[in-house]
Amino acid sequence: MRLSTVILPIHRWAKGRRVWEGAEELGFHAAYTYDHLSWRSFRDGPWFGAIPTLTAAAAVTRSMRLGTLVTSPNFRHPVTLAKELISLDDISGGRVTLGIGAGGAGFDATVLGQEAWSPGERADRFAEFVTLLDRLLTEDAVSYAGEHYSADEARNIPGCVQEPRLPFAVAATGPRGLKLAARYGQAWVTTGDPKLFETGTPEQSVLAVERQIGRLTEACAEIGRDVTGLGKIMLTGFTPDRARPLDSVDAFVDFAGRYTALGITELVIHWPIADSDFAADQAVFEKIATEAVAQLG
Repeated sequence: MRLSTVILPIHRWAKGRRVWEGAEELGFHAAYTYDHLSWRSFRDGPWFGAIPTLTAAAAVTRSMRLGTLVTSPNFRHPVTLAKELISLDDISGGRVTLGIGAGGAGFDATVLGQEAWSPGERADRFAEFVTLLDRLLTEDAVSYAGEHYSADEARNIPGCVQEPRLPFAVAATGPRGLKLAARYGQAWVTTGDPKLFETGTPEQSVLAVERQIGRLTEACAEIGRDVTGLGKIMLTGFTPDRARPLDSVDAFVDFAGRYTALGITELVIHWPIADSDFAADQAVFEKIATEAVAQLG
């Protein structure tokens, strides 16, 4: 099991740099950030761009992987995103993972002045977005005319450092998204079942993730892919037990053990932020980072 962290882009770089350097010093496999223009309770506070933040982080870290959890089509276009990702992959020396999802109906969905897309349109756009982005990151020149996105001789030379392209971690729970994860993903991302967040139990959450993995397995089988070769990432903090896994090393090991037994291969915990949904004791957090993986075996 790999343990990673997600660092929200809320700090001016003079402070943010120390956080990203600290994540590498603690031995996290990867450090991710959210790719939003603002987010929920942080909307009226500082919030910086994901790609510039990851670029700065790439310059002050050496081995830790970096990425987004997650990027969505809400305010991105595949052509411009591909250029930024190729640049970031080069600057980082091939350490980038793109977490990507369909997006939701929050602030990002309307900030450019458009109406929020329906769930069906989000799914349509996501499928086209991922398909085109895959081509843009693997081919030198791409022309494409789709229903939602187009490219006219889009050039991406020399391409990614990682071959054939940087890995995709596809966030999905519905049938169409799971098929995209099976076809294009090097990993799959879940936060659990959002319907259980307020009123569910930890036991129900485990069963829900088990069912998600079962559907992912079926999606892989349909195209002849072995699901064991697909990484399974769980972004924590959105299950009914929420912050309790960060109360102690033992609490985290108990929580993590239940999900790794299902086949989760990477758990992602939020870097503590005081007076927020992600508040946690920093000393306990650091102890989890340095001791939990060894206890999990």
